[in-house]
Amino acid sequence: MPATTTIEEKTEGQKLGERLGFKIKNTWETATEADMAVVEAFAGRYKAFLNAGKTERELTAQTIERLREAGFVDIEDALRSKDVLGPGAKVYQNIHGKALNFAVLGKRPLAEGTAIVGAHLDSPRIDLKTNPVYEDAEFALFDTHYYGGIKKWQWPTVPLALHGVIFGKDGVKKTIRVGEDEDDPVFVITDLLPHLSHDYDDKKMTEYITGEELDILAGSRPFKDEKAENKVKLNLLNILNEQYGVTEADFASAEIEAVPAQKARDVGFDRSMIGAYGHDDKCCAFASIEAVLAIAERAESNVPDKTVVCVLTDKEEIGSMGNTGAEARNFEDFIAFLLAKSANTSVGGNGSYCGDIDLRRALTHSAMLSSDVNAAFDPNFASVFDKKTCSYLGKGLAISKYTGSRGKYGGSDANAEFLHRVLGILDKNGVRWQFGNLGKVDKGGGGTIALHFARLGVEVLDCGIPVLSMHSPFEVISKIDLWTAYQGYLAFLQDV
Repeated sequence: MPATTTIEEKTEGQKLGERLGFKIKNTWETATEADMAVVEAFAGRYKAFLNAGKTERELTAQTIERLREAGFVDIEDALRSKDVLGPGAKVYQNIHGKALNFAVLGKRPLAEGTAIVGAHLDSPRIDLKTNPVYEDAEFALFDTHYYGGIKKWQWPTVPLALHGVIFGKDGVKKTIRVGEDEDDPVFVITDLLPHLSHDYDDKKMTEYITGEELDILAGSRPFKDEKAENKVKLNLLNILNEQYGVTEADFASAEIEAVPAQKARDVGFDRSMIGAYGHDDKCCAFASIEAVLAIAERAESNVPDKTVVCVLTDKEEIGSMGNTGAEARNFEDFIAFLLAKSANTSVGGNGSYCGDIDLRRALTHSAMLSSDVNAAFDPNFASVFDKKTCSYLGKGLAISKYTGSRGKYGGSDANAEFLHRVLGILDKNGVRWQFGNLGKVDKGGGGTIALHFARLGVEVLDCGIPVLSMHSPFEVISKIDLWTAYQGYLAFLQDV
């Protein structure tokens, strides 16, 4: 006679705990084989996205190319045209080649608000100064200034690639991208060998290498002329002149960024993670772009209810300043342009346009997810995290009610009503989410572009993908969190 298995009855307390408590599960545990195949394919596209665009310029150009293929038109062309933009129209705004807004117009009047996802395209890096080339000890070096919040000691000995633009005397903009192909040279910031670093070893990590010491090794071969001065520097300038037609003075208007040269790679024997430079905030940007493009693809037969907008900004890592940052009025202008060209602007759909009134109504009735990364719990540095409210790799979209630091200063704090509304959308669509506070109180914190949109009256909530080793040359995310972010952004844009 076969043995019988007794299923132990749950106690009243266990049942009550399941009903009243909130347990965050690892998303991989509930994923089917089919789910994993979709996640893997999505991650593959993301790695290609990263490898092709390590700077804000490259990502803007790459995204515009995809938008044009999907039928989006430049807002400047739309403004010059006599045609009216109706529901389902697809429009983009190129902001100086370094930031981007794009939208799919919905059925409802724009004055009733839009659904927005917003991320930033810039990442911490090393920039060349405006007069960077110099020679010392018969080495040619590039003088630099770091961009954003980096740990300076992490950047020496990392193979670097140079990306950017420079103008020659002919006024033609030349694109620089050296160090990414297998047969390209790479560049490096040197470090001191341990045999001679005893005096340095006693320094604080923040003092081990200064910003002025982050200079990049660029050459060591002299120009063959006994009478010439600074022959190694001269040889480097000669190579640059032959390849790009530029002189030393042309660096004054150049924008050249040094970024890690390595490609995005799978991490771990299980290949569950992706390691790469620039996950902050390119992973959230990719998920946002994909979500809006998915809606655009359906717009031929299924026009969205509200107008859907994707905002991709620059300069977030240095405070969102400048005319390509979130503090600029590019988003306001974009909505104003759409209102001016839309057939369905004012409430009631009568086609009339009430200028600033409609613009203010459109902004204050809009809802946004500020899609930016969060710090994932790291067991190697557990003391700075609050385990109850921090985010974890593999557990879904990280929801941050508030950002800022030391008393929420300099951050954004979503109201309870909007947060409840967003969580309801995620739960309704089966999107896994988790808490996302950035560290213990008074241990740190950070900001996003959210506060700049909240200033306009937009309802905004921070939510994004957890990251290990944030702001380092090689950050790590979970593939399934990337996919979950896409699902969450898509659900929000459709249902908010």
